[in-house]
Amino acid sequence: MSIDWLITGARGQLGHDLLEVLRGRPEDSVTAVGRAELDLTDETAVRATVREWLSAAQAAGSRAVLVNAAAYTAVDAAEEDEATAQVVNGAAPGWLAEELAGHPGGPGRLVHVSTDYVFDGTASQPYRVDSPIAPRSAYGRTKAAGEQAVAAAGGESAVVRTAWVYGRHGANFVRTMLRLEAERDTVSVVDDQVGSPTWSADLAAGLVELGARDEAPPPVLHYTNAGQVSWCGLARAVFEEAGADPARVLPTTTDAFPRPAPRPAYSVLDGSAWNEAGLTPARPWRDALTVALSEGFRE
Repeated sequence: MSIDWLITGARGQLGHDLLEVLRGRPEDSVTAVGRAELDLTDETAVRATVREWLSAAQAAGSRAVLVNAAAYTAVDAAEEDEATAQVVNGAAPGWLAEELAGHPGGPGRLVHVSTDYVFDGTASQPYRVDSPIAPRSAYGRTKAAGEQAVAAAGGESAVVRTAWVYGRHGANFVRTMLRLEAERDTVSVVDDQVGSPTWSADLAAGLVELGARDEAPPPVLHYTNAGQVSWCGLARAVFEEAGADPARVLPTTTDAFPRPAPRPAYSVLDGSAWNEAGLTPARPWRDALTVALSEGFRE
């Protein structure tokens, strides 16, 4: 059976890669909406959009899969505008999930993207899917609320937490390091925050695989590229891939770069539940970075 996909956040870096992956499924149909097409703070518009799409999928005899890649991701801005972030990250995922669960033609599937920021960042071992959440920032609190809203809707859904995402589109750490390598002799990068860099193209492929499979998905999964590194280590790897001396990246501490929102010191997510579900295991982060940069990241 063909699948009718609805992609929210379709103009973001993950959204771009989701659409690229879905271009490889010509038997399916795709509805892509970004902020210009759908304001996630407008409950009436959100529900109407999902209902219209579900009705079209039902009429076509297709399965319905919604991948919610939209989010309020301005981590520092959320500290001053938590109310807006709460609607986009907390309430809207619930509206999407409720419409999918309550559609008279049968439930559609929701794949909802969440974040490592739902954890407190103080662990020393990778966070499992059932580790207690304890967000320390407005962004983390609102994303945790979104997870809870999806679960409360009671439909067929999967929350997929990820971390340290970078891609060819939009602003991200890897693109920033490439720019700074060309502009500066040295760059200082924090060495006391550890996580798993995640290429958005790999994440997108994983989300599509999860959405398309016949079996109902587990309720919570983690997907990042495998392994861990500090931001400084990642920056040095980017310099190496660009043919530059990694010693030009100087280690520093989080305290040297105070920000409104606290950053997790440890953001590594345990991906074992993903693998145990029979999904394609994520490749090592360094292998993904090599392939990503070989495809060209500079503007």
